[in-house]
Amino acid sequence: MKKSGASQGQPASELISDRIAELGDWRGKTLGRMRKLIKAADPDAIEEWKWGTPVWSHDGLICTGETYKKVVKLTFAKGAFLKDPARLFNSSLDGKVRRAIDIHEGEEVDEPAFKALVRHAVALNGSFKPQRSTGAKS
Repeated sequence: MKKSGASQGQPASELISDRIAELGDWRGKTLGRMRKLIKAADPDAIEEWKWGTPVWSHDGLICTGETYKKVVKLTFAKGAFLKDPARLFNSSLDGKVRRAIDIHEGEEVDEPAFKALVRHAVALNGSFKPQRSTGAKS
């Protein structure tokens, strides 16, 4: 399998589409489906390619979409701070900040709950204000 990230200057959306196509199995279909759900939940989400993996952001990182041999992992950067009443998070539960959803072959994700999680992540990103220096010297 060739590495999509080797193409310098290629738009992130193309790199993500290439990754989905080159997987050619349930992982590609799952990543493609989750990509559509992210864009449906937040049409303003920006697709990026970082660390050799698909990334979605809006006023900060929403989640990454990693693919492994037996799992598609969606890692939410601030997942520990998100309400998850549907209990979608099933991985990285001990982390202080991030949480992940591991999707195995044949598993389905509760689409309305996932979209709500994405929208909540975007809202949380928008609520973080950068610390400003007062310029005062002691």
